Amino acid sequence: MAGRKKAGGRREPKFDDGASLDGIRLNPWDRVGGPEDDADATPKRRAPKRAADDTASRGSRKSRAQAKKDKRENNKAARGKARSRLGRVLYWGLVLSLWAVIAGVGVVVWVGAHLPSIQSLEIPKRPPTIQIVGIDGSVIATRGEMPGANVPLKELPPYLPKAFIAIEDRRFYSHFGIDPIGIARAAATNLLHRGVSQGGSTLTQQLAKNLFLTQERTLQRKLQEAELALWLERKYSKNEILELYLNRVYFGSGAYGVEAAAQKYFGKSARAVTLAEAAMLAGLVKSPSRLAPNRNPEGAEKRAQTVLGAMADAKFITDAQAQAAIGHPSYAVKPVGAGTVNYVADWIGEVLDDLVGQVEQNIVVETSIDPKLQAVAEAAVIDELAAKSVKFKVSQGALVAMTPDGAVRAMVGGRNYSESQFNRAVTAKRQPGSAFKPFVYLTALEMGLTPDTVRQDAPLEIKGWKPENYSHEYFGPVTLTQALAMSLNTVAVRLGIEVGPANVVRTAHRLGIASKLEANPSIALGTSEVSLTELVGAYAPFANGGTAASPHVINRIKTAGGKLLYARKSDPAAQVIDPRYVGMMNAMMHETLVIGTAKKADIPGWYAAGKTGTSQDFRDAWFVGYTANLVTGIWFGNDDNSPTHKATGGGLPVEVWTRFMKAAHENVAVADLPGAQQSRSSDGGGFLSNFFRAAARGNGQQIAPPPRPVPAGDPYASSGNYGAQPEQQRAYPPPSQPAPRPQVVQNGARPESANGLGGGGWLIDRLFGGR
Repeated sequence: MAGRKKAGGRREPKFDDGASLDGIRLNPWDRVGGPEDDADATPKRRAPKRAADDTASRGSRKSRAQAKKDKRENNKAARGKARSRLGRVLYWGLVLSLWAVIAGVGVVVWVGAHLPSIQSLEIPKRPPTIQIVGIDGSVIATRGEMPGANVPLKELPPYLPKAFIAIEDRRFYSHFGIDPIGIARAAATNLLHRGVSQGGSTLTQQLAKNLFLTQERTLQRKLQEAELALWLERKYSKNEILELYLNRVYFGSGAYGVEAAAQKYFGKSARAVTLAEAAMLAGLVKSPSRLAPNRNPEGAEKRAQTVLGAMADAKFITDAQAQAAIGHPSYAVKPVGAGTVNYVADWIGEVLDDLVGQVEQNIVVETSIDPKLQAVAEAAVIDELAAKSVKFKVSQGALVAMTPDGAVRAMVGGRNYSESQFNRAVTAKRQPGSAFKPFVYLTALEMGLTPDTVRQDAPLEIKGWKPENYSHEYFGPVTLTQALAMSLNTVAVRLGIEVGPANVVRTAHRLGIASKLEANPSIALGTSEVSLTELVGAYAPFANGGTAASPHVINRIKTAGGKLLYARKSDPAAQVIDPRYVGMMNAMMHETLVIGTAKKADIPGWYAAGKTGTSQDFRDAWFVGYTANLVTGIWFGNDDNSPTHKATGGGLPVEVWTRFMKAAHENVAVADLPGAQQSRSSDGGGFLSNFFRAAARGNGQQIAPPPRPVPAGDPYASSGNYGAQPEQQRAYPPPSQPAPRPQVVQNGARPESANGLGGGGWLIDRLFGGR
């Protein structure tokens, strides 16, 4: 008993047992103010509940502690991940930067490999200037890329270079050749405008492009431009770069450099340009072809106003100065006109190498062009086309005027050089039509026939070919003079076959026709193509007494310093026509201007001669006429060789010829054509004139034509004995009486003489419109 413990006795705590600690902890019921004890409850009944609560409490506390621990661990892990991501970004950024540097170095090396050695680069010399002057010494054209002289920067008005800086590169004096700020600004502007509206190139970059590179828009070219700009900045000062730029930049219309542009557009030196003119020059750089003031004065003026605004914004000038320049522009742009003298300049450029070789220095080309006659020729052709091109469906024209020895005084190669640079006076080859007939008649005279020799004008057929007269009328027996003046096709064809087409070709070549000619029956009607210049040159022997005349325009070539490089020789020309036949041909072709197809041609006081020509289907209209002073040829037609609306040689070409020749002969001493005096004294004024006087007297007697030459078996003739060779010909004396008046044959029936043939007026009216 003594060993049993009494109920409710004291319990000693066991400190080594975790459970005993739980037992002494206070529960909510043990605290003051805790839940009231149930009266019926006993300590034994409450013990299990307290144990359960103790267990739950312990679990809750443990969960909260674990949560805090997990949170701390998660935060630590998050911080570790963030540090890891930042490390990766820094790492790869470093790697990419390294590769970018390597790539950049590679690009620089690659670009440099495609450039000449920087150490060997030098500012290239300016290409030579070719200055073309007229016979009076005035400059009529320039060729070459650098017509303007270098002007030192210090000699220019201060506002001139500032105008370029204001509009092209305002940070010029602060960047190192490339302007990153300017590039960024241009990129942003272009992005906003959804296109390329602004460039980021500096003046140095533009200079590098102008000096060393092409104008192509490629990434490689831009990279090369940047590298060269850096080189220029290292090698030259800012002012030296600016001076180079101003003397090399392109201003349109072939003008390179401010001096050339000022001379071109304002007729003054760059040293003397006004503020408004300086602004216009600076504005041209953006688009020189589109804004050239001689072609687009409104656009050039608007751009100049933009430049003046930029100068005021940059504080280079005051607002008042800008407004004054805008309100009172002092520039007076020279009118460009049709620019036909440029056809002459192009022709000179084609032959220059043959005369002096490669041009390596500035030269002056002295020409035979008369600027006054050139202006008259240009106006005559352009005005005629403006007035009548629609009516006659003619789009182009050309004119060549030369002295009897071949010196070209005026040349118009087309209606407007800016629209078409094709030279129709030199390069184009067209069928001359009846304008080729003088070579047929000259061949006949040289074989013994005379201007009064009679031949038959009647229908004929040659191996299926039936040449017809323009009027489809035939006049029977006519003299050679009558046939040429009336431009009778059947007589020309018969005559060509009679003398031999090959002989006609030889005659034409001897007089100066260089083109290939086909020796067939149609050669008499001008079916082989020739150029206007060579045809006019081939007429020149008729005007100079029978000597060869080679068309030429260059008299002398000198260096800018005066050294003579070339001078045209004045050796005696070869005689290509016997003077006797020159007089005969001049008398015959003079009748063409009196009562023939060119009767509208008239130069008061001057004895003139010539021949019209109209090719098949009215595709070409020609007239070549001459005096002892000048030989001038005109052509009208279409570049696509389409037919005109019945434009004939006696129409537009004769009208232009008359206008030009009247102006060209003002205040010039009158001179006769070779043989004209003899012709007038021998027949009283002309073969056809005699004929019409005889017709007025009612002289109807017909004279049989002289016998034909001994036949030579010409293969082209379908019947009759044609084609005699020169050595088989003999001279026939002219008829002892005036030639009979022609009678019209229509459909093979000759009308009665009572049908109004007498007096000559009926025949003139019935002649055609201008073959």
